[in-house]
This record gives sequence, C-alpha cells and structure tokens, in this order.
Amino acid sequence: MEGDHWPHGSCDGAGGSLARLRKRASEFFESLSVAELARETHRQLWLSDWLRVAEDYWTSAEFARANGADRIAREAWMCSLTAFEVARNLSCPGDLATGDLADKVELSVRSFSDEADPAIERVELEGFDHAALTGYFLPALRHGPSAPAVICIADENITLASLMSRLLPTSLRRKMSLLLVDAEKSPAPRLLKPQHILQCWMDYLDARPDVDSQRIAIYGEGTGARHASSLALLDRRISAAVCDGALVTPVMRQAAIRWWTGAGQSGHDASAADSPLPPRRIACPLLVVVGDRSMVREQEALDLQASYRQAGADCSVVVPNRIAYPRGEVDNFIAVDDFIFEWLDSKLGAGHRLDPITYL
Repeated sequence: MEGDHWPHGSCDGAGGSLARLRKRASEFFESLSVAELARETHRQLWLSDWLRVAEDYWTSAEFARANGADRIAREAWMCSLTAFEVARNLSCPGDLATGDLADKVELSVRSFSDEADPAIERVELEGFDHAALTGYFLPALRHGPSAPAVICIADENITLASLMSRLLPTSLRRKMSLLLVDAEKSPAPRLLKPQHILQCWMDYLDARPDVDSQRIAIYGEGTGARHASSLALLDRRISAAVCDGALVTPVMRQAAIRWWTGAGQSGHDASAADSPLPPRRIACPLLVVVGDRSMVREQEALDLQASYRQAGADCSVVVPNRIAYPRGEVDNFIAVDDFIFEWLDSKLGAGHRLDPITYL
C-alpha cells in the first residue's frame, strides 16, 4: 500500500464506490504478511492511510448532504465506516493516530442513521423489573410484506456503534433485517441473564409485522457467540445460528479443572481428543467461525461438525485466514462478514447452498 494514492474518486450513489473500496480493503488484508505487520513503521503507515481514506469519505458525505445529494452521502458514509473499520483492525492500544477513533465511528454511524432510507430505528423494550433494553433495528430492503431478520450480538469489548459500522456495509443490499443488541450490559444484571435478554428481543421480532417470524436467525461474536448458542438451545423459534456451538463453556470448564488439579495443560494446549463435545445439540442449522469470533479452535469445530453430521444434523464451519503477529491478530473481516451473511442467506431461504467446510 505504500505509495498508493488511493484514487477512490467521487461516490456515484449506486454502490459502486463502496463495492470498489471493500474489494480494495479485502485485497489489502490478503496481501499482508507477518513480517510486514511486525514492522511498526509499515503498520503505522497503513493505519494513517486508512484513516485518511475514512476522513476523505466523511468529508465527501458531509458535502453531499449539504448539497442535497442524499444517496451519494449515504454511500460515502458507508465507505468511511469501512475504512475506519480497517484502521481499527490494524490499530493497537496506545496508537496515537486512533485516539479518537471510537468517537469518529460513532459520529459516522449517527450521521448515516440520520440519512438512512429506510430509517434505522432505536428500539427500547421494557424488560424484567421495568429495566429498559436498547437495540437498533435496520430494516431490510424487501419487496414483500415481511422479511427474515438476524439478531446480532456484540462482543463484550465492542460497542454497538462499532458492530453497526462493520455490518452496515455488508448487509446494506441484502433482503434481511438486522437487530443489533448487547446481551451483556443489562440495567438489572442480577435479574436479567443474557438468554433472558435475548428472549425479550426474540419476542419483539416475533411481534413485528415486517419480520417473518419463521425466519429469525441469531449471530454472536466473541462472548456473544456463547450467548447465541444459549438462545439457540433454549428457543426453537431460531431458524439458524452463527455461534460457538456451545463448545466454549465445557472447554473453559475443562481448562479450569486442569488448572485447579495441576494437570499442566491449558485448554488451548490440550489435544483435540481432550476437547469435550457439548452435551446438547442445537436443533437449527449452525455455523461456527473458527478464531476470535467464536473462541473456538479449528479442530474443536471440526470435531463438533463430525458429531452433528453423524446425527444427520446441519453444522457448517468456516476457517478465516488469520495473520498472527507479535502485537495481535488480523483477519480479512470483509471476506468473513460476506461469507457469514451469504450463509445466513442460504439458511433463511434467499441464497445458494454452501460447502459445509470453507477455508477463506
């Protein structure tokens, strides 16, 4: 990317610029190497370049909005959010260039929300003990009276604004609605367990006339992947789940037992044969994304899939191309997000069949 002047040009309002930028970002991630990421000067240069691209699109969006070009403004904000997300993936704690990145992302999301068509809804529900639950509903581009919907659960370390900034460009042209929620931050934590919070949201979607109640899926990232599994086990209304397959909890329990008994190996060092399969099977089709998004290792996911297939059940596995380097790990979030939504399309009746095991 060094020496690249980023000829992104003006937005056309028809999605062309966003598609080109996402393709460029995906190719950028695919070209990265461990050696390059380990060079601090390279990483800082890439970080500055992507932040500059994000700022350029943000400026273009504000200019377009001031001149009444709403479609162009919306696309420019989508491009800005995509570039900000690339920068966030490249950043490390302490980077001066990203000091106010979270604030910029939140401002961009708010600006897009103000101009979105159909509008992004801020939803408040009265949960148990009159505790308010807050989420964001992104309506589908639909031609019929109702459309499928996906409950998206944020990781405990990711804000809803950050999750929205990444998923908006991915889902923009798909015919499914998104409901973005946080299952961890309950106003009444002693009364509301994550699965109870998610069932409140499930009831909310079930009652919406623009949502097809027979096609509601759930998607969780990080700790949200565990909560997605819990809801899929608890609520038979879920049609598809992107989750940890209920694997992480027994693996963590096994690691704790090893630690307390002094067995020596941690959960991550244990052999695949030592990894217990969950005692219960999720009834709906499920997808396990190997790595940080589910905290599940590849062999654990493949063992789980073999168990499901032996029982005639539907379990898919995707293995992202992750680049580990001394300060962390980077993956091509654009390729992963696109695959996840393509899989959801296939299970909710709008897409083609995918291979049960996919390496990105």
